[in-house]
Amino acid sequence: MEKTEKQKCNYGLIGKNISYSFSRGYFKKKFEDLSLKNCSYQNFDLQTISEFAGIFKKTENIKGLNVTIPYKEDVIKYLDHIDAAAQKIGAVNTIKPSKNGLVGFNTDAYGFEKSIEPHLKKHHKKALILGTGGASKAIAFVLDELQIKFSFVSRSGKNNGFTYQQLTDEIINDHTLIINCSPVGTFPNIEEKPAIPYESINNQHLLFDLIYNPEETAFLLAGKANGAAICNGYRMLEFQAEKSWEIWNQ
Repeated sequence: MEKTEKQKCNYGLIGKNISYSFSRGYFKKKFEDLSLKNCSYQNFDLQTISEFAGIFKKTENIKGLNVTIPYKEDVIKYLDHIDAAAQKIGAVNTIKPSKNGLVGFNTDAYGFEKSIEPHLKKHHKKALILGTGGASKAIAFVLDELQIKFSFVSRSGKNNGFTYQQLTDEIINDHTLIINCSPVGTFPNIEEKPAIPYESINNQHLLFDLIYNPEETAFLLAGKANGAAICNGYRMLEFQAEKSWEIWNQ
């Protein structure tokens, strides 16, 4: 019998507690705009990364996956191949099934670079990266490419960085680019912000928050109140989503 309906192309997002996700709404609208009625994008909310293989058993014809917190690093061991840039970064946020298995890519780096470049000034020569998770690795990769020196900030001082308690007025003044890669301040905990000395921030600073909901986080508002330029993560997400779509359809 002749097949009359094209097999549905399934895409999705892997993460934990991701009902808030940007990606599902973004790709739903993209499919509508492109009149792709046979495409679907869904959230795969995993309690542990060990559930990853089950996605392919329960869902047919997966054409592409995005990966978010907290699995950008943990998912790597389940992949067959890693793109050179993703290998260098050490984190994957895009997966493409291929004839040779699952291939991992990192489009966070592309998205961050495209979204921050219009805001950078000549005096943004040193940066603080708040957080040491998978997303922070992509940010570090881009700053390295842009020849911007950086230090990590975390509760433990991981990666030879600072702890939050170690941050002084002098350190803040010396690092005029501050990027929040931690989940602190994400909806619904919108009153929270990373514990840095905001009183030391001035109009030479640029604060970038990977969070996009709310549009102006407590972190960004505190910087804005002291004259800093601010930017949230929405455009970064748009750029990385489009890059993912390009990879899936190569």
